[in-house]
Amino acid sequence: MSSGSEARAVALEVDGLDAFYGKSQVGFGLSLRIQAGETVAVLGRNGAGKTSMLMAIAGIVSSRCDRLVLHGRDIARLPPFKRVRAGLALVPSGSRAFPNLTVQENLSLAERRENGSDQAWSFARVYDVFPVLNELRDSRAGSLSGGERQMLAVGRALVANPKVLMLDEPSEGLAPIVVRRIGMMLHELNRHGLAVLLTEQNHRVALETADRAYFIEKGQIAWSGTSAEAKSSNTVGRYLAV
Repeated sequence: MSSGSEARAVALEVDGLDAFYGKSQVGFGLSLRIQAGETVAVLGRNGAGKTSMLMAIAGIVSSRCDRLVLHGRDIARLPPFKRVRAGLALVPSGSRAFPNLTVQENLSLAERRENGSDQAWSFARVYDVFPVLNELRDSRAGSLSGGERQMLAVGRALVANPKVLMLDEPSEGLAPIVVRRIGMMLHELNRHGLAVLLTEQNHRVALETADRAYFIEKGQIAWSGTSAEAKSSNTVGRYLAV
């Protein structure tokens, strides 16, 4: 979670986002905002529309919206690969990687350099954030543990030099100790100024990690506020039935 109350740049603005799978509408007027150096969680029951929201923002599923702005640039009409080039990265659920390639080779495939930028996410910088990947750089991705593959998946997104990182269910199927490491990883990414938008089934992890949260119900934003407000109210019970 980021610290301090100073004003920060708006990293991503989404207003009136509708999402579709074919003729079926799954997202209805979704709106959110995330600042640089902030983590925001999107929570909801299974099938509420969390993943569809990320996929629509990334341009992977059909969508329309009133406003989709990434660090001041309108990306609503850009195809997915140009949204990546503009600075938007999505890490899908499942810790995906090329199993027969090494850690270093997986990172090399995704690398995109920022000309003249000292803040670029180079291999060295990724290895600095994830020292375990440096130790495993010559190991095949298929031999890694679930937590290590998740770090690799995030590392691959980072070397594309995003301004906003979207994570879909980053703790899914991981042991509690690995989940804690993922939380620490997100704090470190925020410290580097990266904005993080994540979906989670594990609401406890999400609310401990995120600055703010949005709850989705039936494809619509039903509640938004700080993580502290969500934890101190009956919001979790109301929208997650826990």
